[in-house]
Amino acid sequence: MKKILFMLVFLVVSLFAKIDINNADVKTLSSIKGLGEKKAEAIIDYRDKNGKFKSVDELLNVKGIGKKLLEKITEEVEVK
Repeated sequence: MKKILFMLVFLVVSLFAKIDINNADVKTLSSIKGLGEKKAEAIIDYRDKNGKFKSVDELLNVKGIGKKLLEKITEEVEVK
């Protein structure tokens, strides 16, 4: 019973957890609806060249990410 409860709690927490764009890998980033592998790689390339993101809005500087996509993914990502 405890195992089932633990799994349910883990599932609920993971559903509401945001992805840290400063530490996520390609696989994690591409799991966000609207971001494919190419955009995930572009995020990591930008991060490698410019340092950590200071805000989620800085994603607008990444090639292939515009205002509409940013609005769509804002609730799923964060900067730590």
